[in-house]
Formats: sequence, structure tokens, C-alpha cells
Amino acid sequence: MKHVVVDTGPLVALLNSRDSHHEWVRKTLDVVEPPLRTCEAVISEACFIVRRLRGGPDAVLELLARGIVQIGFRLDAELAAVTKLMTRYAAMPMSLADACLVRMTELDRRATILTIDSDFRIYRRNGRQTVPVILPD
Repeated sequence: MKHVVVDTGPLVALLNSRDSHHEWVRKTLDVVEPPLRTCEAVISEACFIVRRLRGGPDAVLELLARGIVQIGFRLDAELAAVTKLMTRYAAMPMSLADACLVRMTELDRRATILTIDSDFRIYRRNGRQTVPVILPD
């Protein structure tokens, strides 16, 4: 599978063997063709969440260094669209990372988001289209 955009949850689960989604993420990544694309907001969230794991933030950054994960988004170029998404979903509220990932699927119609966050079933891209996701059962 190509054109996969990765959310924070799967990165954290991949790096934390005690995470309840660890095995699901490992199996899912067996059929995903690297690189996974993401945004800097996801990298920031992942580094923060794994900060207490030995080598956690370094492991997140190592995924970037090895080219397994690539930053495929420029917030400054997409600020208006991201702001519009966050405003539309303010009642949830939608995080910056989630808005960036939804926008990434708007920019690449073939993109699918790898996530453990069911909010992506609620979000819509381009106004009314469902966001393609890979979620655990």
C-alpha cells in the first residue's frame, strides 16, 4: 500500500511495545510501502507522548532520519485551509495535527491516514468526502 499518511497514535504504538495497538501497527506496517508521510505537528506530538520511554523522542526522530517517515506538508503554505478545518470542527475540537493530516488527503486524493483515532471517521475532506483511513477493528 502506498500513499499512507501517519498519525501520532500509530507512531507511539510502534515505539511502545506495551501499547495496546503495538501488534496491530506492526502487522499493518508490513503491508505499507515506506515512506510514510506526516506533518511536523504529528512528530511533535509523538515526541512529547513518548518522552518517558527510554530513547523515545530519539526513536521518533530516527524514523525521520532513516526515511521511514517523511515530512510531506508545509503548514505555512496551507495555513488558510488548515484554519478553515479547525474552525469547522472546533466543537470536537480538531487538533492542529489532525487538520494537517486531513489537508494532506485533500492535496493527495490517493492518500489514506493510518490512525487509531476514530475522529477521522467524522472529519470530511473537501467539505463532504469521507477521509480514507486505516483503523484497528
